[in-house]
Amino acid sequence: MADLFPAGREPDPDQRLEARLAEAERQGRPLRVKLGIDPTGSDIHLGHSLLFRKLRAFQNAGHTAVLIIGDFTARIGDPTGKSSTRVQLNAAAVEANAATYLAQLGQGQPPERSLLDFETPGRLEVRRNSEWLAGLALPQVIELLGISTVGQMLAKEDFANRYGSGTPISLHEFLYPLLQGYDSVAVAADLELGGTDQKFNVAMGRDMQRHFGQRPQFGLLLPILPGLDGVQKMSKSLGNTVGLMEDPLSMYSKLEKVPDAVVEDYLTLLTDLDTAALPANPRERQKAMALEVTASRHGREAALQAQADAAALVTAGAGGTGDGPQADSVPEASLAGLAFPLKAFYLLSALKVCASSSEGRRQIQGGGVKLDGEKLSDPNQEFASAAELAGKVLQLGKKTFRRLVA
Repeated sequence: MADLFPAGREPDPDQRLEARLAEAERQGRPLRVKLGIDPTGSDIHLGHSLLFRKLRAFQNAGHTAVLIIGDFTARIGDPTGKSSTRVQLNAAAVEANAATYLAQLGQGQPPERSLLDFETPGRLEVRRNSEWLAGLALPQVIELLGISTVGQMLAKEDFANRYGSGTPISLHEFLYPLLQGYDSVAVAADLELGGTDQKFNVAMGRDMQRHFGQRPQFGLLLPILPGLDGVQKMSKSLGNTVGLMEDPLSMYSKLEKVPDAVVEDYLTLLTDLDTAALPANPRERQKAMALEVTASRHGREAALQAQADAAALVTAGAGGTGDGPQADSVPEASLAGLAFPLKAFYLLSALKVCASSSEGRRQIQGGGVKLDGEKLSDPNQEFASAAELAGKVLQLGKKTFRRLVA
């Protein structure tokens, strides 16, 4: 936990979470713990998973997780952390993303293999905020707008920075924290989870609940997980993520290489391991973390196999021969649909190993790309056909491996 508010010392159950919990226990009712997610993309990464792990802890303690799919607010886009107005998504794109989110969270899977418990009665409500937001009449919207001021909005760091630099702020962006706050009213939340960058939005939920005569929720904020670079937050746009849907080998290989400075953060935030019982050796702690996180997503057996395969790939120079892993243990990348002849730098972007052709060129020039254990040195090296590449293993850095198939 990075922050809890309010965190007063008095016994008032509206000022101390412990008192609210004790009151709920006396009354025999679970707390309603809210977490809102806007399905603006298709993938969830480990950075997002901190919130879901905490939500699952409340489920396991007998409380009700209220997971709000922001299918309406996603069409506005959360301005938090953005230096410009976000592109607005259409309803079809949002709903498609929502379906993939729920699958990644474990819908249809047994509780022991999923991030959230979808099966135990009373432990989870999945709501879409279009249920109450899509039908708001203009007088109701005006009422919401009257709860906050322009000064309060411009005090929000992201808005303040954009206003100060002359970057346009669209009026509809001011609606986002108001509508997100109204979600807390609609579901009568006792507690809302969020990252430290969401404090403004969570506090707005408290303001909304006061306005509509409800007991204000508590805000429980979690740290931001550092990305694989160990410096910036885990973010897909920065290319430093581990996706929940990544195969065991890719997941383990990435986690095994995170910088020493963030291994303890990963152990604390992503696992339930007793860190005091782990070996003192930093490398062994790193491997234990990678194994445990991979096992939490894919099972212990698959994680152990990924650990063995990662070691074999390094030893065998990623060639997949001799003591290397079996062919089917390395993720495949299809060459179908690529127009040959093509150059090496374009191959990396076409297979989505790199985000762009220019990044592919930089990786090759930096010596970070191998093909069947042989370093590629010329980004303009040309491959005549798919047959020339089929069956070979493409390696980017120490973390990413793809077996090329025709």
